[in-house]
Amino acid sequence: MKTPALLALALLAVSMHASAQDAAGTPQQSPAPASGTTQVKLCDNKTTVQVSKDAPKTREEGQKISDSLMAQWKAANPGKDWVQAEVEAHQVVTPEDNSKLVGTGQSSTYGAVTQQDVQVWNNETYKMAVYGSTVFHSSDELGSDIAVSCDMCHPRAANTHPETYPKFQPQLGRVALLRDMINWCIEHPVRGKVLAPDDPKMRALEAYILAQRKGVPLDYGKR
Repeated sequence: MKTPALLALALLAVSMHASAQDAAGTPQQSPAPASGTTQVKLCDNKTTVQVSKDAPKTREEGQKISDSLMAQWKAANPGKDWVQAEVEAHQVVTPEDNSKLVGTGQSSTYGAVTQQDVQVWNNETYKMAVYGSTVFHSSDELGSDIAVSCDMCHPRAANTHPETYPKFQPQLGRVALLRDMINWCIEHPVRGKVLAPDDPKMRALEAYILAQRKGVPLDYGKR
C-alpha cells in the first residue's frame, strides 16, 4: 500500500466539467479504440488516449497516461488557471481544534466535554482523512487497471471543489453529489472499481477531499 503520497485523477471532472460546458453541445464521439488497446477517457468526457493492453501496470506508466491526457486538455484550454507544479509533500490538512469546548456541556445525556473527548474527535477525524489520502494517491487502492491514481491530475486534491456539490454534472446528466463524481472518475480516467456509498474507501476519499478545502465557504450548485 502506498502512503499519503499518491492520489488525484478521480476528480479532474470537478475542475474540468466547466471547460466541457464552455465547449457546449453534445460531447464529441471518440473514435473506437484500436484492437489491442484500451481507450482511457478524461473526466471532461472528451479527452482520450489509447493505451496498449500489454502496457506495464506500473505507477510510471500510469503517470505517462495521466500526463498525456493532461497535455491534451491544457492545449485545448490554454486560458484555464490550473495547478502547474506538483507539491513536494502530500500534506493532509488537520481538523478543527475543539479544545475551547472543554468543560462546556454537550447535553444531559453526554455531560461536559473533556480533553479526552476532544483528542478522540481529532484523532478519529484525522485518521479518516489520512486514509483517504492513501487511497487518493494509490492506484492499487483504487483498483486501477492502468496504474493511474487521483493525485496524478489533482495534487493534494487541487481543483476538486467539493464545496460546490451538489450540482448538475453533464457527464452524469443529473445533479450529482461529490461521491457520484468520485465514482465517475474512478470508473473512467482511473479505470478502477466503483465504490459503494458506504464503502470505507469512499467515506475516506470524501473526508480527504473535504479536508483539503477546509475553510472554503459552501457554494452548492456553483459552476
